[in-house]
Amino acid sequence: MPAIIVTGTDTGIGKTLFSAGLTQALKARYWKPVQSGLDEETDSETVARLTGRPVLPEAYRLALPASPHLSARMEGTVIEPARLAIPPHSGPLVIEAAGGLMVPLAPDLLYIDQIAAWRAPAVLCARTSLGTINHTLLSLEALKARDVPVLGWSSSASPIPKTSASSPRSAKRGGWAGSIRWRRSPRKALPRP
Repeated sequence: MPAIIVTGTDTGIGKTLFSAGLTQALKARYWKPVQSGLDEETDSETVARLTGRPVLPEAYRLALPASPHLSARMEGTVIEPARLAIPPHSGPLVIEAAGGLMVPLAPDLLYIDQIAAWRAPAVLCARTSLGTINHTLLSLEALKARDVPVLGWSSSASPIPKTSASSPRSAKRGGWAGSIRWRRSPRKALPRP
């Protein structure tokens, strides 16, 4: 099975928890190519802890919790596309992108362009709050414009019922994968060791 990319409309929306669920369901390996921020449990550590599935090492581990291009610059490095090639793997691989689709990885490289270069299908994660319909449709259009196949999209639930109820019917591009209901923010909802 080829790789599946989990990407999002922005950061802090539950991509890691969705990736963990997908990794477990597919009995897959997990890979987060670029990790920005090392002070707390990393996304790779979270997925390993939640799933017990194999996790491939990150290509870049950057200390500053910021946009990857800024984190890299602060460490005196530049993220190189060659180091982001999908690593050899057996069986399914879930790849979790950092931040949103348009996050810069390097001065001349956006995450969406790296996703297109991987030539693998994607699942888009979005929050359900004011602006979600717009962000989701713009993101789906951007993926389509770069010929990235979209398997579907998922949303984390909103405390605003009308927003949550309208999102699936409104996003006619890409199949809606369902919603994840949070009692608090996705990052805080993850159990800590």
